[in-house]
Amino acid sequence: MNRYPAWKYILIAVALLLGALYTAPNYFGESPALQVTSGRSTVKVTSELMTQVDQILTKESIKSEGVTMDGAGNLASVRVRFADPDTQFKAKLVLEKDLNTDASDPAYIVTVNLQANTPMWMQKLHALPMFLGLDLRGGVHFLMQVDAKAVLTKKVQGIQSAARSILRDKNIRHAGIDRAGDSIEINFRDADTRLKAKNALSDQMSELAFADAGAGSDLKLVINLKPAALKATVDEGVKQNISTLSKRVNELGVAEPLIQQQGPDRIVVQLPGVQDVARAKAIIGRTATLEVRLVDETIVPGTELSSAIPFNSELFTVGKGVPVVLSKDVILTGDYISSATASFDQNQQAAVSIDLNGDGGRKMREATRERVGKRMAIVLFEKGKPEVLSVATIQQELGSRFQITGMGGAENANELSLLLRSGALSAPMTVIEERTIGPQLGAENIAKGFHSTLYGFIAIAIFMIAYYMLFGAFSVLALASNLLLLIGLLSMIQVTLTLPGIAAIALALGMAIDANVLINERIREELRAGSTPQAAISAGFDRAWATILDSNVTTLIVGLALLAFGSGPVRGFAVVHCLGILTSMFSSVFVSRGVVNLWYGRKKKLTSLSIGTVWVPGTSK
Repeated sequence: MNRYPAWKYILIAVALLLGALYTAPNYFGESPALQVTSGRSTVKVTSELMTQVDQILTKESIKSEGVTMDGAGNLASVRVRFADPDTQFKAKLVLEKDLNTDASDPAYIVTVNLQANTPMWMQKLHALPMFLGLDLRGGVHFLMQVDAKAVLTKKVQGIQSAARSILRDKNIRHAGIDRAGDSIEINFRDADTRLKAKNALSDQMSELAFADAGAGSDLKLVINLKPAALKATVDEGVKQNISTLSKRVNELGVAEPLIQQQGPDRIVVQLPGVQDVARAKAIIGRTATLEVRLVDETIVPGTELSSAIPFNSELFTVGKGVPVVLSKDVILTGDYISSATASFDQNQQAAVSIDLNGDGGRKMREATRERVGKRMAIVLFEKGKPEVLSVATIQQELGSRFQITGMGGAENANELSLLLRSGALSAPMTVIEERTIGPQLGAENIAKGFHSTLYGFIAIAIFMIAYYMLFGAFSVLALASNLLLLIGLLSMIQVTLTLPGIAAIALALGMAIDANVLINERIREELRAGSTPQAAISAGFDRAWATILDSNVTTLIVGLALLAFGSGPVRGFAVVHCLGILTSMFSSVFVSRGVVNLWYGRKKKLTSLSIGTVWVPGTSK
């Protein structure tokens, strides 16, 4: 009656072992470390850099505690852990010197931070400590609103220019292209021409929806972005800003920055350990510009870079396809680029599709009409320093929509399209919330949160053991397993722990013990009703389950509502709260009954239970 099959005990043991494994990294602490990230948009962090860093440290006889690579793509970084701060700062000077040939224009940025002391075998299993929020570590918090209207306006302008170019290339005459809000209206004199225009545009711009309007000789073709494309445009603008911000905060040396989208058009930026709000704002809001220039074909720089450079040209030595001499005359800047996406050319080779707005398309046509076969370069200027992103040959006259081919692979195309988009912020952002928390306050919050949870657990344990005796001890074991599973689960999914999260953990303990109280009281009632001890245990767990399920489901609904509609600290509380409900249901019922079955299940002649009540067979109390 009260025996679990072996597989249930195995399941409980595996769950507790996994909980212990993923909880353990939170107790190893942190060591001094260095983080090496890309200092230029054209420099990628790869595994080769990790090997290079290791070789430099070995050559200089600097002992490290491990070299690892985190992240991927533009957010990749190499981290090196050291035994003490002295070695850390010595290694910083060495790496900055050996990795960067030009100290004034570093290819890599070396910053000081902390890294968890989690053993490597645990890291390979993705067993990592939880991130600490600003209220626990201290730092700066920004909530930024992206101007979604500006993103859509930029996109519509690009569509308007592209439509004009396509109709001109197809020799389709129209009576004017106007913009009405987020729609584009093309005027025609007859229906046949309008139909030809619709077919030509729909073949090349599948993200658009077309509608006929007007009558007689005043016909219109109304163009709108499809709902999915409209949402994708805003999402792309927000993601572009997130990508740009992610690269910029590397300069602050933040160990675990949090930059994520919140809602459709908001971005949360949390910089733990940063206290200089002015500097953080300056870096986050910094502008960068893109320029398209023609290559000066009269000069082909070789190994000797001191060749005579024409007066109206200049030599570029940083980036791809360098050294190269470019004209000082700028064809257009990144302000004219409405979008840049990775795509494929006619031969199904990786390419980058670029859309320009009206003025940009006109400038591009004028610049390339007589220069087919010549080369053109795209240059990124950031912090006043130029980097050549791409050098390509002009295959034909370019307009508002064209492709850069010869990327060599989809990865390169994705990288270049991202750089073209993220050279500057996609749309203006407004700081609508700003908070600064000192490190001392964060340390106090950690201590208070830990003590409140610890003292609460001890108080609950004393009460349960004193009131329910051995069954109270079983409940305390279940409560401890609940706490272990909850912390392990939060660490496994890398939740950022905040002060509201600690409050949710304390609340989860109270809710978890409530389920055990229901079970224990139900067993008491069965004993008073005259049931045998074994029958009382079985009935107590079975009949209390429905009540436990109802109470937890209703509370879970509230938690999910907070998760769906809340933001910031409220959302953090909701995440821990919902996970705590799930772990408490498992531990208070499944684990608790497993312990009871293990203790009492094999006793055939059971005459009493240690549950804190005097029970005499045949009597009712």
